[in-house]
Amino acid sequence: MTGAALLALATITATAADKTDDKKPAPIPDKMTTCPVSGDKLGEMGKPYILEYKGREVKLCCPDCKKDFEKDPAKYMKKIEAADKASNKASDKATNKDSKK
Repeated sequence: MTGAALLALATITATAADKTDDKKPAPIPDKMTTCPVSGDKLGEMGKPYILEYKGREVKLCCPDCKKDFEKDPAKYMKKIEAADKASNKASDKATNKDSKK
């Protein structure tokens, strides 16, 4: 094999490896129906503004709320996590109720 052929093969292999490394897991979905910053119902001001924070999806009512979120993300992530727990408990109760029938 010539040097040029080896170089071309190495380039193709490296490019293929780079494409598989680009895939990262999808963020954990945000189950809240209200904006954790303003408390407004999501969708009332148009399509929610969605961002990702530490592997979690965060839905805000508008881009302006992003500034407040970024000032104290831990405060708002607690609200999102609490809503997730409440949603999971409600889902578990419904599943248990259905399985008793």
